[in-house]
Amino acid sequence: MTTFGAIGVAGTGLTVYRKWLDAVSDNLANMNTVRSSDEAAFQARYVVAQEMAGDQGGVQVRGVVLGNAEGRMVYEPQHPLADAEGYVRYPDIDMSSQMSQLIMAQRGYQANAAVVDRAKETYQAALQIGRG
Repeated sequence: MTTFGAIGVAGTGLTVYRKWLDAVSDNLANMNTVRSSDEAAFQARYVVAQEMAGDQGGVQVRGVVLGNAEGRMVYEPQHPLADAEGYVRYPDIDMSSQMSQLIMAQRGYQANAAVVDRAKETYQAALQIGRG
């Protein structure tokens, strides 16, 4: 694989991990979003990645899968959105799972960024050798 190929593959990884970070951030930001019992809960977003076809390698976002729209019903009779029985709907998002995914996505992004940096340094060193 060439230096440019390494940058290209790592660049595809950066894109996928950035989208994963965006999805996890969105999930965490909306984990306490309250809806009335007759509405759908906020649906968590999960990024699905796949290998890119061809000789170049890399990865791409295949799509985004939405979580459960049923969420979880919580008894909060004082809430303005509570139904006649006193229930509201929250998303079914687990903070510890989301934080674990956040850490994995951050580390993956950092690793791919490091590959880009190393490939750039290698390319610059090759140019210096060529200049003699």
